Amino acid sequence: MTENTFTGLFKGQKILVTGGTGTVGRAIVEQLLNYDPAVIRVFSRDESKQFAMAHDLDHHPKLRFLIGDVRDAKRIQYAMEGIDIVFHCAGMKHVPACEYNPFEAVKTNVIGTQNLIEAVFKEDVQKVIFTGTDKAANPTNTMGATKLLAERLVSSANYYKGNRKTVFTSIRFGNVMGSRGSVIPLFRRQIEKRGPVTVTDGSITRFMMTTQDAVRLVFKATELAQGGEVFTLKMPALKLGDLIDVMIENLAPKFGYDPSEIQIEQIGLRPGEKPYEEILTEADAKNAYENDSMYITPPVIAGEEFPRRFPGCRKVSPRTYTSNDFPLLSKSEIKELLEREGLLKGDNGLRSLLMLHKVPDIEVIKELLSE
Repeated sequence: MTENTFTGLFKGQKILVTGGTGTVGRAIVEQLLNYDPAVIRVFSRDESKQFAMAHDLDHHPKLRFLIGDVRDAKRIQYAMEGIDIVFHCAGMKHVPACEYNPFEAVKTNVIGTQNLIEAVFKEDVQKVIFTGTDKAANPTNTMGATKLLAERLVSSANYYKGNRKTVFTSIRFGNVMGSRGSVIPLFRRQIEKRGPVTVTDGSITRFMMTTQDAVRLVFKATELAQGGEVFTLKMPALKLGDLIDVMIENLAPKFGYDPSEIQIEQIGLRPGEKPYEEILTEADAKNAYENDSMYITPPVIAGEEFPRRFPGCRKVSPRTYTSNDFPLLSKSEIKELLEREGLLKGDNGLRSLLMLHKVPDIEVIKELLSE
């Protein structure tokens, strides 16, 4: 994938990014600015994050910030006017929040996605890229279940769109390193406060991907998408206990502590949480294909023509693909990955939150300033 390919894909295009102030949404926006789009509309419901993002990006003339919620069908319709490409990143992504507020997750992840699809149908949109989660594979929690249904809505839109030219596709992400609500910022804050570091279970395995990996997958899928597919990046897996050990060893001295001072407390699995993650179920794998960088799952009703649409892809082995099935990153490899993402810097608490594109709430600011 070359720079010229992406320039050809996005140059002069009018682009809408829902959830555009989130970790992945913002990274997509920042990268898109390198490819000379006509305009990027950043759609989200958080005015504070929009204010901070506009400031950080020097009020870039090609950015438009729109306050709104995908639950509001009329608002998303107005935001969609004249748009060529949509990156749908908005959604409820926190497992416990969705578990305890299941219909709120339905309203955002399911009804919100359908609102977006119907808005797309009223415009001459070229491509819609839905960013989902690996928790949609064999879901055991509300978040994963609502994201799976959103995937199915996006895939099925290809089959009732009539003569519209829009191509709909979905992407499954693993855990994006340093994203809001992910374990890495949580572990960092706990280490900064001298512990304890709380973990569900140190033996749990998870897929991890960098923000740049996530954006690269989104753009590659945008180019390859032909309708209804689910793209899943081949991601490294790690053990949470190893991640914690690396973070304590490297961050504790930067905050003035001996690593041996930081205690680790195991608190057990949260409601709906699995001890491993899946990216393909056995049912998915029966029809899925792969290349060197990703798995491609065809829509359920794609038929036999699918392999001919992606020359060079090969069938995957028919089995379940979980984070326990892959070689786990060593501690030195985990350290290298964290350093590459700038997640082992010893800045003070406020600066580290800003480094991770987190806008701290007022209570966090008060606490940090009082130290």
